[in-house]
Amino acid sequence: MKLYHHPLSGHAHRARLFLSLLGVDAELVEVNLAAGAHKAPDFLKLNPFGQVPVLDDDGTIINDSNAILVYLAKKQGVTNWLPEDAKGAAAVQRWLSVAAGEIAYGPCAARLITVFNAPFNANEVIARAHVILGRIEKALAERQWIAADHPTIADVALYSYIARAPEGNVDRAAYSNVTVWLRRVEALPGFVAFQKTEIGIPEVA
Repeated sequence: MKLYHHPLSGHAHRARLFLSLLGVDAELVEVNLAAGAHKAPDFLKLNPFGQVPVLDDDGTIINDSNAILVYLAKKQGVTNWLPEDAKGAAAVQRWLSVAAGEIAYGPCAARLITVFNAPFNANEVIARAHVILGRIEKALAERQWIAADHPTIADVALYSYIARAPEGNVDRAAYSNVTVWLRRVEALPGFVAFQKTEIGIPEVA
């Protein structure tokens, strides 16, 4: 199994983190984004969208970070990470949609400005980040994990860009429930950290 990734991509970190939490060995293949390797013909054969991560499971190619989380959970048969019952599966899917939507257009986009010089409006995306962090803060007031009474792939999908939100100048100081939840994720056996940069504002302790 191979994971094509970049160490500063939160989407790639989701996949790498879940592989590690599952104890699945995978060869990490770093894609040089700065050199445009993700737009090279060979890589576009793996992912026509030209994005990391890409999982190659013995010739089965899975693109999209959330799709990789679902694939790995199903492949490994771990129903604790992805519930089989309708209500549980729907709860997880709801937060996977948040990861692909509000997180992508909020804390992820804010970080893309500072780390990758993305041409977004900083005030706009930082404001979006605070809206979704406020909603997650409220959700976590009633539970320890975002979608169930135990960790699921929803927690994995949300973790990376929330953990590194300060790199995009998004202050997490007001979100104590979120901070405690981040520490819960980081205490899971097999946790692997998302590479830090010195950009942005100091991270909440």
